Amino acid sequence: MANVDLVKVGENLLKRGETGESVALQSLWQDQPVVLFFLRRFGCQVCRWMATEISKLEPDLKANGVALVGVGPEEFGLKEFKEGGFFKGSIYVDEHKKSYKDLGFKRYTALSVVPAALGKKVRDAASKASAGGIQGNFSGDLLQSGGMLIVSKGGEKVLVHFIQDSPGDHLPLEDICKALGISANAKAGQRPVCNDDVCTR
Repeated sequence: MANVDLVKVGENLLKRGETGESVALQSLWQDQPVVLFFLRRFGCQVCRWMATEISKLEPDLKANGVALVGVGPEEFGLKEFKEGGFFKGSIYVDEHKKSYKDLGFKRYTALSVVPAALGKKVRDAASKASAGGIQGNFSGDLLQSGGMLIVSKGGEKVLVHFIQDSPGDHLPLEDICKALGISANAKAGQRPVCNDDVCTR
């Protein structure tokens, strides 16, 4: 886990997905702990599946006073993402990708994204998404990676700073709960067998 400067990162502005209002990132952890899920892009099939997985924790997070927030790197695909009901938390957009950069979420190059997208973790997650009826598209910024940041109330400390190593990397639900010191009833989706229909999404 890299060292995160919460003061610097907290000053970054996000646009609220519902209203378009700009808010400082630090306002999201000012009054409660927060789980910040940084998506690669809203149209990504694997990201949509990860959003549904993390959303399984929403009732337990809410019961423990923890906010669940999704952040995307662009508005492109936001409407379809919201209409699909993939995520149960609040949604924001980091149009300038400043938080992504400050948190060390890498950007792929046109050459490096192909092998990353064909990796086993991506194929497995895409297979889970397909098995769950979740589709995606290739619209928007295909080169941005994501991750997760979990911050204690008031920004006292970073509980988790997770950086995706490949587009299919995600933090297990039990690790999120453990970092927050809560228990949850949610069960992670079963890992399906990959097939050729989903290996490149």
